[in-house]
Amino acid sequence: MRIAVLGVGLIGGSVGLAARQRLGATVAGYDPDPSALSRAAERGAVDEAATDPAAAVGGAEVVFVAGPVGVLPQAVGTALQMAGPECVVTDVGSTKRGIVSRIEDPRFVGGHPLAGAASSGVEHARADLFEGATWYLTPVAGTSGILYERLHRLLRAIGARPAAIDPETHDVLLAAVSHLPHVLANTLVEQATQALASGPERLPATGPSFRDATRVAGASSAIWTDIYLSNADALARQIDAAVSRLEAVSQALRRGDAAWIVDWNERAAGQRARLMEGQIGAGPLREVRASVPNRPGVVAQLALELGRAGVNIVDLALHPAPDMSEGVIALWVSGQEAAQRAAELVRGLGYAAALA
Repeated sequence: MRIAVLGVGLIGGSVGLAARQRLGATVAGYDPDPSALSRAAERGAVDEAATDPAAAVGGAEVVFVAGPVGVLPQAVGTALQMAGPECVVTDVGSTKRGIVSRIEDPRFVGGHPLAGAASSGVEHARADLFEGATWYLTPVAGTSGILYERLHRLLRAIGARPAAIDPETHDVLLAAVSHLPHVLANTLVEQATQALASGPERLPATGPSFRDATRVAGASSAIWTDIYLSNADALARQIDAAVSRLEAVSQALRRGDAAWIVDWNERAAGQRARLMEGQIGAGPLREVRASVPNRPGVVAQLALELGRAGVNIVDLALHPAPDMSEGVIALWVSGQEAAQRAAELVRGLGYAAALA
């Protein structure tokens, strides 16, 4: 397999390392920063350091486009112009509505790995960065099912857990669980700095709670400015909701309402525990076989429907009929209960489904 990585920072470099070590793939890399490309080659993240994007993309079966959110639509468009008809092109951007609405090509599948590190740059890339990490994919009606399957299998092979999601839901969700925490971390740092500066004497060093809550403060402006602005509406709504909740806490404190505080704190403990629990039930893999017509959008329809219901597709395979008029999509999910739920969802879409 030949893979192209356009942008060899932390994520792109980690894709390259994982693909080379786990798949034995040949990885061609390109980066507008020659020094970054040189470091990627030294780290073993790429086999070939291409001098331009066309040289990297030529002959590739899969292209990963990694860069700031603001440049991704143009970069993906350029990659698609250079890619062959059987090549799947994906991105790794943290917001999805903008790029998915602008790119209409059956070879494109929007993507976003929920993985990263406190430090950026290819020097921090790791082959195991995506181990066990959710990797969101945003197929649409026109997405090629064959190419979606290829990308899904590749991501599984490098350790990730691909999950289908629609772009709108993705951006609303990420506003709450990723973008808002960055805003709050920056705000906490500003507030603590002001408190330290206004104190009559030097205050003690910050404690572990502060360090944990502000770990992501001041993340790369080159990356995060684009993320904030590309998801501004959803993020602003989450900030407004957070302000409302903080005001409720403030009022309880002013009332001296211990019962309210206890209930609020206990609810937070329970809610966090549920949020941290894995969404895939334990149990062996079960195969669900869906009989479907061979038409564009069927794979995306099934993947998104199961994704919305919290049923994660561990793996999938396409088995077209000889005349290509119909076929079977084999879906593997974890556990008997999830498999039964998947079959019910498939039938609810009007297709025959059975547990193998």
